[in-house]
Amino acid sequence: MGRRKPAVEDLVAAPACRSCGAPLEHVFADLGSSPLANSYLRAEDLARPEPFYPLTVYVCGGCYLVQLPESVSPEEIFGDYAYFSSISESWLRHARAYVESISERLGLGGESRVVEIASNDGYLLQYFLERGVPALGVEPAANVAAAAVERGIPTRVAFFGTETARALVAEGLAADLVLGNNVLAHVPDLNDFVEGVRVLLKPDGTATFEFPHLLRLVEETEFDTIYHEHFSYFSLLAVRRVFAAHGLEVVDVEELPTHGGSLRLYVRHEDAQEAGGRVEELLARERASGLDGLERYAAFEQQVRAVKRDLLEFLIGARRDGAHVAAYGAAAKGNTLLNYCGIRADLLDYVVDLSPHKQGLFLPGTRLPIHAPERVAETRPDFLLILAWNLRDEIVRQMEHVRDWGCRFVTPIPTVEVLA
Repeated sequence: MGRRKPAVEDLVAAPACRSCGAPLEHVFADLGSSPLANSYLRAEDLARPEPFYPLTVYVCGGCYLVQLPESVSPEEIFGDYAYFSSISESWLRHARAYVESISERLGLGGESRVVEIASNDGYLLQYFLERGVPALGVEPAANVAAAAVERGIPTRVAFFGTETARALVAEGLAADLVLGNNVLAHVPDLNDFVEGVRVLLKPDGTATFEFPHLLRLVEETEFDTIYHEHFSYFSLLAVRRVFAAHGLEVVDVEELPTHGGSLRLYVRHEDAQEAGGRVEELLARERASGLDGLERYAAFEQQVRAVKRDLLEFLIGARRDGAHVAAYGAAAKGNTLLNYCGIRADLLDYVVDLSPHKQGLFLPGTRLPIHAPERVAETRPDFLLILAWNLRDEIVRQMEHVRDWGCRFVTPIPTVEVLA
């Protein structure tokens, strides 16, 4: 069985599963307390206290949905968001390839309607518009939505749910394709969100969703993908139940390399299409790996602690040897990793990031300064720790020149690896 909550917490009612409503009694991973992973600090913020929130993830004993109880409102997380999808070249290539594939698969054209939920800065919808397919974005972060509008991409500033879906349908904007890339995990009211998808989707329409796959998270110890804006962590077993409760069926699934291993679901109204063989095959694999029982989930926390020990041993050893370590990627996953491991300026000199929206700021919690990538050549560290390990190949190509003075790349997940 999964580890039960500490006895002191038994005095308080257990939070309820956001999918099936069962009480959450089994801990999947306790990462202590952490600041919001995308709440970067300005210099004037450094003299003020910084809020930290519990980062304890549970697994539901009824439906096996792994989830983080809501301790921070979505408005606080997404009100002024620092993540702009267009920064990553590899993510743009991924978006373009998706648009080409889904347009051909569904026969989308000028008479179709595409709605993207959490459309960010228009990184993906731009490719639909290039093909002459009418598209609309729904994005909760006003500052990010403004960047999309400036590029000519129609965008509504709103949190998506049943109310927003009904308003769009009333305007004649029911969708042939509803898509959401890395948004399903960000939704605290999961049932309201999925019901909104059902409302917005035309009777013969298709919805697609991409999100990190829980199976890969468990197998590769990708605990750094856990942070407050990710409320749920999905297996196919769990997410299929969520959709089924709202008359929607997962009819196909693809496994993707993005974000350390993701799923792309194809969802339709029930009875519109039978589930394909890839759905049943992946469900069988998840069951074989133990994702339909609590024992496998209970073992995960020990994997997390082993990663922490290994990374600290590497950094402490490097510092004792007189080596300097910088990091690449001021990403949310890096902030979870650094805060959980207690890594500060005594072990890591600074962080660099390609995003101009982050340069000149400081990481939440650790308060490490964020510089432009050029800083690495100026200071010539001995190691470059790749915090955004999901973009490892892209970062290594960008920073290949550091090898000229003997600097070596290091990745922390699933184990510390110094790249040749």
